[in-house]
Amino acid sequence: MVSISNKRLLLKMLSLFSVVRGYNILVLIIAQYLTSAFILAPDLPLRDIIFDDNLFFLILSSATIVASGYIINNFYDSEKDLINRPRKTMLDRIVSQRTKLSVYFILNLLAIFFASYVSFKTVVFFSIYIFGIWLYSHRLKKILFLGNLVASILTITPFFVIFVYYRNFETVIFIHATFLYLMIVMRELVKDLENMQGDLAQNYQTIPVVYGEKWSKFFLSILTILAVVPILLLITRFHTGYMDYYFYTSLALLVFFVLFLYFSKAKWQYLLLHNILKLIIVAGVFSILLIDLPEVINRVF
Repeated sequence: MVSISNKRLLLKMLSLFSVVRGYNILVLIIAQYLTSAFILAPDLPLRDIIFDDNLFFLILSSATIVASGYIINNFYDSEKDLINRPRKTMLDRIVSQRTKLSVYFILNLLAIFFASYVSFKTVVFFSIYIFGIWLYSHRLKKILFLGNLVASILTITPFFVIFVYYRNFETVIFIHATFLYLMIVMRELVKDLENMQGDLAQNYQTIPVVYGEKWSKFFLSILTILAVVPILLLITRFHTGYMDYYFYTSLALLVFFVLFLYFSKAKWQYLLLHNILKLIIVAGVFSILLIDLPEVINRVF
């Protein structure tokens, strides 16, 4: 009896981890710390960054809100996801909708509590962020163009928070941010192509549903060309150390992305394209360490 009870608890924990996409939250936390240490505040001692209480609570608040955002998004998209991702949805449904909402509210309250340690302005900012995620999940994501735009802004907001915290306004950071933002916009559009069947059934006004696959691929091609611009600028105009290898690899992947895009029709093909963009984004997090590898080694050891 105890064994069955433990298995059910384990399944529920696994289900909740799937809903909040725990792996994404972990990558987000690592990305924020790496961005802080090696891009936004490269001159500060590593110890000062790691043991900075304000930064810790900023990152903890944003990660908690993103986790709650995945829950509310899952809550509103349960019917659509049953069509688009039936296997994952069956795992997610092990936890009841009522439990998900309870965890959603608890996480948001915790996020505001963590933010209160930093300042009242931080509490106001994160409160607006929570409302923005809810509004997007409930209504905005169904609106043509606006859904993609808002989703991309909400995704990059945790990095905007630490950018404001360090007040580093160097040009190279804006170019880095532009490249990241374009990758996120492209990923959102590919997700729409991947999930077109469910979006159509649930009356979501996405670009593929309204304009079709042909125009969606055209928009993606334009975005890819635009993404090449910050890559070339970062390689030719700025010192990015061994991170150049990341940008050259990203350039090659984007060329493959465009070529494969025009032959893509099946869902598995769009899933592959989605994973290519996700790889570029995630690899970009860890490649930050390559900007000045000797300095990284000195600061760590």
